[in-house]
Amino acid sequence: MLAMGALTRPLTGHSPVVEPLPGLAGLAAMDVAERFADLPGLVLLESARSGRGSRWSYLTADPLAVLERASPGPDPFADARSLLARLDDNATTGGGHPPFSGGLCGYLAYDLGRRLEQLPVQARNEGRLPELRLCLYDWVVGWDTRTGNAWLAIRSVDGNVARRERRRGEVLERLASAGQVAGGEATATAELPLDFTSNLDQAAFERMVQAVRSAIAEGELYQANVSRRLRTTFRGEPWPLYRRLRTGDPVSFAAFLDLGLGSEDGVGSRALVSASPEPFLSVDEVRVVQADPIKGTRPRGRTPEEDRRLACELLGSAKDRAENTMIVDVLRNDLGRVCEPDSVRVPRLCRLERTASVQHLVSTVTGRLEAGRDAFDLLSAAFPGGSITGAPKIRAMELIETLEPVRRGPYTGALVWIGAGGQMGSSILIRTFVADGESLSLHVGGGITWRSEPSAEWDETVAKARGPLGAIGGRETVARGATA
Repeated sequence: MLAMGALTRPLTGHSPVVEPLPGLAGLAAMDVAERFADLPGLVLLESARSGRGSRWSYLTADPLAVLERASPGPDPFADARSLLARLDDNATTGGGHPPFSGGLCGYLAYDLGRRLEQLPVQARNEGRLPELRLCLYDWVVGWDTRTGNAWLAIRSVDGNVARRERRRGEVLERLASAGQVAGGEATATAELPLDFTSNLDQAAFERMVQAVRSAIAEGELYQANVSRRLRTTFRGEPWPLYRRLRTGDPVSFAAFLDLGLGSEDGVGSRALVSASPEPFLSVDEVRVVQADPIKGTRPRGRTPEEDRRLACELLGSAKDRAENTMIVDVLRNDLGRVCEPDSVRVPRLCRLERTASVQHLVSTVTGRLEAGRDAFDLLSAAFPGGSITGAPKIRAMELIETLEPVRRGPYTGALVWIGAGGQMGSSILIRTFVADGESLSLHVGGGITWRSEPSAEWDETVAKARGPLGAIGGRETVARGATA
């Protein structure tokens, strides 16, 4: 049982409340999340592999408002700005408090980029999810993965302090019995294994890679990211899949977003179940922006010797280093649109990072937002991420639209939280399962340069799919002649 004690004292004033939760020490965030599973809009953002840029895990649910469309007009985030303004915006930083202490949380689909750039319309739109879904949350439980400490942060809405007090009591009551569900089982609601079929067979995917190489040879661009979609029928509950994925392939940016029931028949639950290794953009309390693009991948070896050989091969690969460096240049340009002149830096270039199934080259780009700019301006300038589009970015996005047969949906979009005080965290939605109420899908892809070998690029997508599929009890089945 979680000791309540002094935490039940009355609160006054409009400032946000941030208080320690010593009773959560030793409890896994996904076990505590079980106490809120019956509430709509459950969000769990979990640092399953704690490290640089992934110090905090967050839990929240029961949003005050849900936004499922971009705003008309020149600013697609105008409605989101208005929602965020309903929360008190006093700072909560310092004292080890969680950076996200209430605000907006949700996802931006890749195709939101159409609101930001003029693109052709060719790929089929088979998605059942909106291009944007941002929810307003007034409370967050945050875990510091370095210290194990947990905090409850809660903010007043529209200046209503009495409502904040009631909300706090409701959250604390659920947390009081959090230990009763610790160690919950990942019971699946669908027969295993789940058989996923690709929308492109190997020959079709290799033709797509060759088309990118031809465009590069013609001088149209330097690199483009292309992908294929794996899909299976699924109307079960997505939460057990998250528990499997979280424990089977731990990464720095694991996430579960409940998106509610499908609007057409209300049968299947909708959710994003993510095991992304890649952050997108962050903004801290002093307006410093950071991006950590991933480009260059090898599988993990079966033995330590093979693992080291593959790592050395990746670090020595001119193709992979060139691919990474080109994306760094894209991000430097994107950040330069909203950051102070001469503040954009590249403190780390092409370092090696590993997950359970693959190893990557990762770089870091930083800058400082100009006065008068905010996280929404940064998203408008840099979305979608250069690491999953190409260079130059706009030409790469045009080519992606003509080559990939179906729209990407949330894949290669971003999972994002934006705090009431202006801070932001986000991840690129790769290694992400999308449950849309009818099916479960997973996209896999890679960056293509002139040096790319089509068959090797196919093998890379197979390696990227193997970890997340295996974690949930899925497998890729061969569909002869699949092309769409």
